[in-house]
Amino acid sequence: MISFARGAPSADILPGEVVRAAADRALADDWERALSYGNGAGHLGLCEWVAQAHGVEPEQVMVANGSMNAAALLFDHLVGGDDSVIVEQPTYDRTLLLLNRRAGGLVGVPLEEDGIDVGGLEGALADTTPKLVHVIPNFHNPAGCTLPEDKRRRLVELATEHGFTLFEDDPYREVGFAGKPAQTMLSLDRANRVIYASSFSKTVSPGVRVGYLVGPVETIAALAKRANETYISPNMLAESIVWELCRSGGLAENIEVVKGALRERRDALTDALRERLPEAEFVVPQGGYFLWLTLGDDVDTTALLSVAAEEGVSFVPGADFMLEGGRSSLRLSFAGVPPEQIPEGVTRVARALERVRAAAPA
Repeated sequence: MISFARGAPSADILPGEVVRAAADRALADDWERALSYGNGAGHLGLCEWVAQAHGVEPEQVMVANGSMNAAALLFDHLVGGDDSVIVEQPTYDRTLLLLNRRAGGLVGVPLEEDGIDVGGLEGALADTTPKLVHVIPNFHNPAGCTLPEDKRRRLVELATEHGFTLFEDDPYREVGFAGKPAQTMLSLDRANRVIYASSFSKTVSPGVRVGYLVGPVETIAALAKRANETYISPNMLAESIVWELCRSGGLAENIEVVKGALRERRDALTDALRERLPEAEFVVPQGGYFLWLTLGDDVDTTALLSVAAEEGVSFVPGADFMLEGGRSSLRLSFAGVPPEQIPEGVTRVARALERVRAAAPA
């Protein structure tokens, strides 16, 4: 089975030796803190490193067991009852699951080739007063698009004008394929309306389960208290290892390795799609893990997935990322497929599509 389904890198680009060496150093130099309970805010050294990276105070940072754990704590703190939340369409399926359990209602705003439709958001704000707006600004999951600076500035302005929390969910920022990472909306915020989230899952490995939030001091303190009451402290050993990677330069070196591998896989996928599935419409991602593919209106990608599995390939149907719609779209993750396997994977998708169309009533 060639899997374009899971948003995780294949084992050949995981930094086993780098992490092993960092763990040895962490247990030599930081062993007491690494093997003890911390507090709800996480490892102080790592909080300080993140704070310096974002130009904020350490009291504005909370490190958690992955950015989804941090997001769940934030949603529990901010959202409930009749509160409405605005989400992009499409958006990350796990975010939809978390918010559907908490929010009074979700309002979708469509994406354009360069991220959220700001005019559509302004229209939604005329009809609803959201507690939170969730945005993935860089190398979007699942859509692959990236927000330009003018849209980032307008989103911060709208958050200030309307008083909602802008949740900048940004795990892919460091894995862009060209140039420097884009300016965060957090850095543009002067009214304490932005809460920023990121993760070391994409720059170290998914298994470390270390992510973080940056936001107003009062909000971070409340979230750290909630975390302490929920699980005492996050995984201090994992955070100590990540801190060692950050301060030693190992993280920066690994990011360059990861970006090179992901760029090669992205190129292999886009080349194969143009050659073997020319009808497909997509935005070429400039970083990250994902490509969003749209086929003809006659295609139901949920039905296509069943036939694709028989051909030995998998993906995620577009409907999983939508409040409604997405029937003819699908997400392909290129992160977990070695580049030499990608053309064959696309061939199998194309073959499955031919079978589905051949079996359809005339």
